[in-house]
Amino acid sequence: MKTTILGAGAVGCFYGGMLARAGREVVLIGRAVHIEAIRCGGLRMQTQSFDEQVLVSAFTNAAAVAGSKLVLCCVKSNDTLQAAKDMAPHLDPDAIVLSLQNGYDNAERLQKSLGRLVYPAVVYVATEMAGPGHLRHHGRGELVIGQFAGSSEVVAEFALAGVPVSVSDNVAGQLWAKLIINCAYNGLSAITQMPYGQIVAGDGMREVIDDVVNECLEVAKADGVSVQNDIRSAVAGIAQSMATQISSTAHDVARGRLSEIDYINGYVVRRAAIHGIRTPANRTILALVKLLEQRNAESKSLI
Repeated sequence: MKTTILGAGAVGCFYGGMLARAGREVVLIGRAVHIEAIRCGGLRMQTQSFDEQVLVSAFTNAAAVAGSKLVLCCVKSNDTLQAAKDMAPHLDPDAIVLSLQNGYDNAERLQKSLGRLVYPAVVYVATEMAGPGHLRHHGRGELVIGQFAGSSEVVAEFALAGVPVSVSDNVAGQLWAKLIINCAYNGLSAITQMPYGQIVAGDGMREVIDDVVNECLEVAKADGVSVQNDIRSAVAGIAQSMATQISSTAHDVARGRLSEIDYINGYVVRRAAIHGIRTPANRTILALVKLLEQRNAESKSLI
């Protein structure tokens, strides 16, 4: 099964690199700075169990998705529609397209734009790009997908690479659970530029996180989605299992990039407005991160 990763950032390079390391046929498509480094010396995968240069095909043009049986869309949520436009002319009719992205509705947006089925995957991995073509893995790596034609092939393919993939009959609930975790930590990490373990240790921060979770659960219920009963424990556990992790949103803000906050806390705020639900904790996090983005944009305009 030839696999193409559209969006060879931290998430895409991890899953693509794991498949390539296992001898599978993989193509990475990403930004020139990473692609050039990967072409020259391979993808450096620095994980908790190995540190290797993995040889893998790498391109900057979406045309490289041609001939792939599995396409993993790993671009930022802001780039979802552009990614759909770029890959549409090159997708094989029988290719399986998965969305490995933050947020809740990326697969839906891809599907609408492409006019074909796209399946969501819930991603639990802590990674970062430490430099051009250099992936640093901090922990975890499992995926959750739904049942669809070809899902067993996807599970088997990833199993060969040592990546656990589980099949759920409630992917909507799983996506909301991941969204809640992101809402609880990503924005706060961006605002403070602190890792999760330090955030929860701050005065009053556990209560703030509880407020965020409570608002999210109320909105999910109004949307008719059943979220796992142990979501509060799952949120608390992140501060332990990923205590030293800083969110992707924090990295984006620190580097002056547009973050995915509109598709994380912003998604909850928009859905809440439809149902007439107040979400002051999520709204405040959204507003503060947007303010930081505005400051970054204004600073760039002065250069």
